[in-house]
Amino acid sequence: MNLVLNGVLAALGAALNALTALLGVWAKGFAALGRLGLLAWRARGGEGSLSARLAPQLLAPEGQRALFAALRAFWPTLRLDRALVKAYPGAATVLVTRRADVIEVLRRDADFEVVYEPRMREITGGANFFLGMQPGEDYERDTSAMRLAMRRGDVAGTVAPRAAALAEAAVTQAGAQAGAQAGGALDVPRDLTLPIAADIVERYFGLPGAAPEQRIAWSTAMFWYLFGDLGADARVGAEALAAAAAARDWIDGAIAARKRAGGGGADDVLGRCLALQAAGAPGMDDRGVRDNLIGLFIGAIPTLSKAATLALDELLDRPDALRGACAAARAGDDALMAQHVWEALRFRPLNPVVYRRAVRATRIAASTLRARTIPEGALVFAATHSAMFDGLDIPTPDRFRTDRPWSVYIHWGYGMHACFGGAINRAVIPAMLKPLLARPGLRRAGARDDGGTPFPQSLAVRFDA
Repeated sequence: MNLVLNGVLAALGAALNALTALLGVWAKGFAALGRLGLLAWRARGGEGSLSARLAPQLLAPEGQRALFAALRAFWPTLRLDRALVKAYPGAATVLVTRRADVIEVLRRDADFEVVYEPRMREITGGANFFLGMQPGEDYERDTSAMRLAMRRGDVAGTVAPRAAALAEAAVTQAGAQAGAQAGGALDVPRDLTLPIAADIVERYFGLPGAAPEQRIAWSTAMFWYLFGDLGADARVGAEALAAAAAARDWIDGAIAARKRAGGGGADDVLGRCLALQAAGAPGMDDRGVRDNLIGLFIGAIPTLSKAATLALDELLDRPDALRGACAAARAGDDALMAQHVWEALRFRPLNPVVYRRAVRATRIAASTLRARTIPEGALVFAATHSAMFDGLDIPTPDRFRTDRPWSVYIHWGYGMHACFGGAINRAVIPAMLKPLLARPGLRRAGARDDGGTPFPQSLAVRFDA
């Protein structure tokens, strides 16, 4: 009898906790509607349409969080019967905001496919890259080969230490240029994050022969075209395809030069790819090696630089968090410093959404009151930014906390198509920022400037001697 009573009480307690959490979500939803209404009221007096005046607010992380909070509370899966994206075909648009549903979409690869293949084939000049592949033999062949070429031990053994050394040298040089008494001044993307990311492409990937500025420009143009050009801007496309042609020639030249030298030299990704080729690994002919390397190249530079710059930008807007990150950096507490970085990136993410296309009509959140059918061909926006603030799954989501488990963060996507270089990102981004955070008096010297692109072009900072 006592066991039955205890079971009933436990069930009632669980139901009460769930109801309390849901009421909290609804309360935050109403508050978010109020914030959105305030944004609309403030925008009503400007020039142009109300939607045009509101757009900049809703493109900012704060505005997005208000929108997502309202949607999670009242319309967790929002369906629009029209396509909003021109770059990739879609019969409708669905925005998914609850964390469990976002993860479900990104986990169900057979039902929600990646859409990048057409543009990936344009970039490579014909072939797909595994980022644009569905599960199958080609995907397994290429990812297996590249895991052999990009070994997990490389991150701690060579990649992160070199990034840390380069970052320390860049910050030290910035101080020396300003003079011993003046402290230092540095532009974060230009002087720190972009050059280090470009060095990884040259040294670790094994792709010399193009100036760092050229590598940066090529990868940025192609990344924008693949992932950010949802409106199919003709200028963005033209620049990306020109960059792709130049990058193909560059990588082909690097492969040819390495083979003329007998395949020897540094133990890098290209050298390992050619060793796999010599061993008869499938898919690793010269064309296959080049296509895999160009895919990795596209993702490396923009991701590393943007994530590091955005995280620092957020910390600079949070004096308490900045003090904590700087104290951890000076104390050599790399884990705590990194926690500050990842939490900052939660508030100012690389991308608010990841998009997929429904292969067939299918239901998500089945057996719940929010279950919805996604129509075949719909482009599904899985709102990872929203997922990291879902109060039903994330404790105190609106607080800046440095004790969150890594599983909270969805910075690099989720599931089969999570960023292939995620381990590099996780090690290199804090390593790039540590020498700067360790300097006394770190402060903003200007607003971040993206230069009309999706990528930070400038973030000026100063520090004391």
